[in-house]
Amino acid sequence: MASGNGSVDRWEDATTATGSGTGLDDWTEGSFDVGSSDVEILKRVWRNEKAAPDILPYEAHLIERVHEQILLMEDNTAEISKTVDDLMLSIYQMDISRTTFLLKAYLRTRLGKIEKFVMHIIRTPELWERLSEQEQGYAQRYVDALSKHMKNCVLDKLETAYCSMVKQAESSEGDDMILEPDLDTYVFCRSKGAVGSFQLDERGYESVDLMLDDLYILRYRPVQGLLAADRIELV
Repeated sequence: MASGNGSVDRWEDATTATGSGTGLDDWTEGSFDVGSSDVEILKRVWRNEKAAPDILPYEAHLIERVHEQILLMEDNTAEISKTVDDLMLSIYQMDISRTTFLLKAYLRTRLGKIEKFVMHIIRTPELWERLSEQEQGYAQRYVDALSKHMKNCVLDKLETAYCSMVKQAESSEGDDMILEPDLDTYVFCRSKGAVGSFQLDERGYESVDLMLDDLYILRYRPVQGLLAADRIELV
């Protein structure tokens, strides 16, 4: 159609309006540094969240931009649906679906960790601050519901010494019923720059030379600072 190219141009302008650039080319593997689109960054953030044993800081600004971009793309799809053929329209819709999948997958991964480690997260201020306001509300409601269920179905039927949700018994020295992530698990990671010699233990017996784009299998605990500083990414 004569107006097809103009519609495509408007679509492309919309997908780059906030710098997210969610065109098909953005789905190829590439650098996630300066110049990366929001979709590429979201892919990296999702992979990091999946591979890290603990919950990572919520990427509020990124998620807000991607969500707004999805809404904008949906509006533009409705506008151009009458001016492009079915094939082009299906490609645009597939682009939206891919971005929506990434966003939902990232949020689901975080909710899974919240549910699994909710007692530990609530009792650890540093981890609590990593949650979004909505996630904090969800975590609190989840604990309230879980506590009520356990009390009604199990704890009220046990002896007083065994009625705690955080201890196996009153004689327990610590809160041995609270599940915590294993920070000493091994993770696959890729160096995003030449870090050089990096110490893996406090005694200095273990070290590794982290070179640009090299892949490593390392314990998570010593390298979590590098992940927070965006010097490595998990794969």
